Amino acid sequence: MSLRRSALLLILLAGLLAILGEWSVALARWWCLPAGALLLGLAYEAAALGRIRLELRLTTGERWLLGRPQRLQLAFRQSATEVAWIQAALTAPEAVAAEPRVETLKLLRDLETSTSLEAVPRRLGSLTWTPPRIRIGGALGLAWWPRRVAAECTLTVVPDLLARVGSARGSRRTGEQRARTAGAGTEILQLREYRPGDPLRLIDWKASARRKRPISRDMTEDQHLEILIAVDAGRASGLAAGEVDRLSLYVNIAARLAQRAAELDDAVGVLVFAAQPLAALAPARGDAAVARVRKLLSACRVQAGESNPVLAAARIRTMSHRRSLVVLLTDLEDASATEELVQAARLLSPKHFALIAGLESARIAALPAARAREPLAAYRALAAVEYCNTVAGNVRALRALGAAAITARPEHLDRAVLDAYAQHRRRRRI
Repeated sequence: MSLRRSALLLILLAGLLAILGEWSVALARWWCLPAGALLLGLAYEAAALGRIRLELRLTTGERWLLGRPQRLQLAFRQSATEVAWIQAALTAPEAVAAEPRVETLKLLRDLETSTSLEAVPRRLGSLTWTPPRIRIGGALGLAWWPRRVAAECTLTVVPDLLARVGSARGSRRTGEQRARTAGAGTEILQLREYRPGDPLRLIDWKASARRKRPISRDMTEDQHLEILIAVDAGRASGLAAGEVDRLSLYVNIAARLAQRAAELDDAVGVLVFAAQPLAALAPARGDAAVARVRKLLSACRVQAGESNPVLAAARIRTMSHRRSLVVLLTDLEDASATEELVQAARLLSPKHFALIAGLESARIAALPAARAREPLAAYRALAAVEYCNTVAGNVRALRALGAAAITARPEHLDRAVLDAYAQHRRRRRI
């Protein structure tokens, strides 16, 4: 129970009357009036609130997208009195980021009163949203009385996907599409007039008979690729990356890249690793492959041990028998891991094309140029210089082996990876 302003005023009045009673015999017992009124009022409120049945309904989507703002709807209802006032402390579970606040609501009889809470899921998996702490205002306005409400909501946090542009039937989609260029593929691109030197296998004999002149076929070039996405789930992946941790960011990037590859009819597979490979999916095409990738990524959890990209590279070599694009999402900031990343790149480079992506901190990168206002700031600047040199050195070492290494801020890393994939695919460097 928490006393409200009117109750505090009665207590103050009782205290003043008690003080005056010490000075005047005529006022000696007057303090009992406000004190008794307060006690009777509280007893009445407690009895009246016992008849109020408060209901709460939590409503939201069954699936929340990792790192994307979502909304939880809270609907309150009571049927015992004409008007009831409540206060609800709106908070979120530990795995969800939300700005806590206290909401005061007026509930009318047999009518729902709703409010909402915007939150950002930070971890994958299922979570149960418990009801907020609630207290009801007494009819006389003397106190707030705590009340428990039996209501909960279960939801599942899954990897985020790219927004589909023009996905409705009949709409025109924009952006990169499946390439259909002349080559030695198996699909017919177009029919054209015969040119001297065309091989006999390109002549369309039925079309030539109909037109009574030689007609040749232009075939599409087979550009279907294989992509293997390696996600680092080691200890360092538990560090913060914006509103989520690094593993959550890697998972979102992997899910979006898998979706993009499926749209271009490329085969995509996934490997999750830490000290050793944890889970793997062989490359496959289509929406079914994307669904399997998302299911595997949804089960990812941060591991306690250090990551070993060398074992991950060795596992990748056994997963695909053709040249593939290997996208390795890992930590490029750790100087101690440089040698293992270099060994992993060497292991992949003869057979595959490696694209290694990691994070960079804009706040740390800005420290060397910041003005030092205290002695400790100079040491921070030196540490920031060491950080920048480590990241740049790791990138140079990997690029020297023929791998493509990129770094970006957390909010830009997914776009950097997708752009690099599109660029290398367009240049046919895979």
